[in-house]
Amino acid sequence: MSDKVLKLGVPKGSLQKATFDLFERAGFNISGYERSYFPRIDDDEIELILLRAQEMARYVEDGVLDAGFTGHDWVIENDSDVHEVCELLYSKATSRPTKWVLAVPAESDINKPEDLEGGIIATELVGATKKYFAEKGINVKVEFSWGATEVKARLVSGIVELTETGSSLRANNLKVLDTLLTSTTRFIANRDAWKDDFKRKKIENISILLNAAIDAKTLVGMKMNVNKADLDAVLKVLPSEKSPTISNLVDSDYVAIEIIVTDKVDRQLMPELKRAGASGIITYPLNKVIH
Repeated sequence: MSDKVLKLGVPKGSLQKATFDLFERAGFNISGYERSYFPRIDDDEIELILLRAQEMARYVEDGVLDAGFTGHDWVIENDSDVHEVCELLYSKATSRPTKWVLAVPAESDINKPEDLEGGIIATELVGATKKYFAEKGINVKVEFSWGATEVKARLVSGIVELTETGSSLRANNLKVLDTLLTSTTRFIANRDAWKDDFKRKKIENISILLNAAIDAKTLVGMKMNVNKADLDAVLKVLPSEKSPTISNLVDSDYVAIEIIVTDKVDRQLMPELKRAGASGIITYPLNKVIH
């Protein structure tokens, strides 16, 4: 183990698998997280600790951890004074932001937040919910929910619950009255750790690699051979991050072209490229892309 170590918090629970998958796509090998709160990583300068996302920002702020991953919602909820390294656009199911929404049963005659005056709201996001209603001048009692919050929508006046796809709300026949907070995953650092040259560089390296893995997830590389006589026609079809790479081949009448495109674009491009004169067209997955 190196004398210099970055203590890095990884969220246990719904984000755990997505976070470790992201690390592995970024080139790290991690093991032991099924059985231990201290998973092993193939970097002697990183020590991983599994903690709930809800408490991550507090431990980073206090310096128990040098850095960690958590939702923007929990930084707000805990009112934590931390340095935000970057936003990471991934979550447990999709790359879309998650939302904390105010919801009631679909059959309820409550149609706006003001209709909840004097009622009881169940949620895990107590602080932000209290602030929301206070700013609107609506008097409600906010109670902490220990889970299965959707079920409680028919036991109390309403709930504030996290949703990513909306499927759970639909399954429980709930209607949304308002959105309190939109959240994405954030990489955060302790302010003193961020001032340390070693820790800051280590944190920045991790940030670059993870974002490169996220960007690569929706991109593919594409290669093809093109007769020089057809080159202009093919180039008119091609999009590219900057400009395509063009290389000469042994056959002086042909060139090889290589580009990066989104995985949705490549299926539209291939027939057009074929018609424009390209041949030997192949696509391949990318591990990391740094812009």
